[in-house]
Amino acid sequence: MNTYTFRRYCLFAIALFVNALGIALITKALLGTSPITSVTYVLSMFTPMTIGQWTIALNLLFVVLELPLMTRKELKEDLRMFLLQIPISLCFGTFIDVCMNLLFWVEPVRYISHILYLLIGCFILAAGITLEVKADIAMMAGEYFVRVISKRFHGEFGYIKLGFDISLVVIACLLSLCFMSGIYGVREGTVIAALVVGPIVHFISPYYQCFDKWIQMPQSVVTPTPASSHTIITIAREFGSGGHILGEMLAKDLGIKLYDKEFIHLVAQKSRIDESYIVRNEQSIPSFWLKCILAKSSEQSLERSLSSDDVLFVAESKIIQELAEKESCVIIGRCADFILKHHPNVIKVFCYSDLENARKRCVQEYDIPLEKTESEIKRINRSRIAHYEYYTGEKWGEPHHYNLMINTGEIGLPVACELIKNIYQKKQKG
Repeated sequence: MNTYTFRRYCLFAIALFVNALGIALITKALLGTSPITSVTYVLSMFTPMTIGQWTIALNLLFVVLELPLMTRKELKEDLRMFLLQIPISLCFGTFIDVCMNLLFWVEPVRYISHILYLLIGCFILAAGITLEVKADIAMMAGEYFVRVISKRFHGEFGYIKLGFDISLVVIACLLSLCFMSGIYGVREGTVIAALVVGPIVHFISPYYQCFDKWIQMPQSVVTPTPASSHTIITIAREFGSGGHILGEMLAKDLGIKLYDKEFIHLVAQKSRIDESYIVRNEQSIPSFWLKCILAKSSEQSLERSLSSDDVLFVAESKIIQELAEKESCVIIGRCADFILKHHPNVIKVFCYSDLENARKRCVQEYDIPLEKTESEIKRINRSRIAHYEYYTGEKWGEPHHYNLMINTGEIGLPVACELIKNIYQKKQKG
């Protein structure tokens, strides 16, 4: 085990404790506990065992139930991750009991204090989950169990996780009704935790980049190759600003390739996702907040995700990196400016336009009826913003992220093309 792997394990262990602290504080708020611990909390209310002990028992049950759902090949390929669930379950359950004891003093009286402790607990839990994603070394039994089910039945991880959490809450309610003649341990706090933890994870994730140097092995210094002389023009654009047409003009004048719709076929080959799905879903997510709730509240890293949206983004990212190493080119959209932010020769352009000119271009170029253009522009721009900000953690259209911000409604595409060409040619000359 090298130093960086050891550090990842240490970070994961810290994340487990932070998770346990968050769950303990949510539980101590007395507004119900988080969905993943709802069953264990209810069981601890009418049995001699603690919530931590029941957590260990339930997680070990998940480990046993995974075996018939996995093939021998899958088990052999993922044996380390599978076996790690056992010590992780033991540690996590123990940490929960330790944290419950440490927070003995938390006894909220007023409803506002219940809410305050609940929200602080949700934030701590989100911080722990974000650490787990950053460590990317193991998974807790509940998450691993959902991943096994997703693979076995070819389902979307996020929706199966949602169904799994709902099932746990329903079981907790039934146990409470059967053994305590009422619903205890499941309240409004359970719903609040389910809804807010994911979005909090999304918004704090970018701040965890400070751990990258500590847990990632530095790349060895490589002598520059001809590939590093390739200059890439990335064009992010508002709908109706003419970004694609500008890309075509640049590609023709500079004698380089344009990549826009061509990505659909390339990504379909690489990811084995149906081309019709890519046409419908690339550069958009069905719902920003729903995506945060379904995906960002889990310990899945993007590369390990079973979500089709995430697989699509990862596949496009790899293709963009490969193209940048192979040739000079123009790339339209697809977060290329973010993906290539460490590439030595990138010209990052953002095209925008006033509404009047954007509407005219939508009518002329896309045959959209004039009365529908404004709503269509807003809809597509919202979709692009959500996609970019979800996957990059940065603000779409922020001037500091680009080399050139161009108002194509004011200066026109030919002038914009000449301006970018001059910058490209200067970069090529070094």
